[in-house]
Amino acid sequence: MNKLHVDSVTKSFGQRKILQDVYLSCETGRISALFGPSGSGKSTLMEIIFGTAKGDTQFIKFNDSILKNQSDRKNKLAYLPQRSSFLPKECKIQKLIPLFCTKENTEVLYSLKMIQPFLDKTVRNLSGGEKRIVETLIITHCDSAFILLDEPFSGVSPKSVDELKTIIKAQSKNKGIIISDHNYSIILDIADDIYLLSETYLRRIKDVKELQQFNYLPKS
Repeated sequence: MNKLHVDSVTKSFGQRKILQDVYLSCETGRISALFGPSGSGKSTLMEIIFGTAKGDTQFIKFNDSILKNQSDRKNKLAYLPQRSSFLPKECKIQKLIPLFCTKENTEVLYSLKMIQPFLDKTVRNLSGGEKRIVETLIITHCDSAFILLDEPFSGVSPKSVDELKTIIKAQSKNKGIIISDHNYSIILDIADDIYLLSETYLRRIKDVKELQQFNYLPKS
């Protein structure tokens, strides 16, 4: 079992403090949900964990190894960013998959009904929701031990959301997954651990009632 330990993360933009003494942990076989209002710093936190952004302070450890730079994270962490796409626009999906996945995982992806309609298409010819599906499937089937998913269901049709959710849950048997999405009901359905980022602090949350107490969800 692999463990990801994130501690003492702080981040400010000018005089505005975004993250303060953030602690988070995840391990193989578990899905950690990351909730928070828009602009609370969820994407910034994921970028710091992945290594594409730097915190004012940070301590990130994979098992017994401290992750100090991007090269330390290779084959340990993979990240699906919220906005920018990591896929080349002119390349067919069928040729892209082996660039990110092992031979075994490539065959698994090729066999998924969900991705088969897109295999002969280029990224440029996909709709926003289709591209999100392909990106999420590739990231969740890559060889990294931990997967960071920022808004994986954005623009995805309700029918495809259910199918994608099932695949993410299945992949978590062998990976640790940290996931953030505004569609909180979907994430709550598959999450093992819940975190709420609010007013610069990250809190471990027990259940929906606590999300209501901290005013993230409306009180019923």
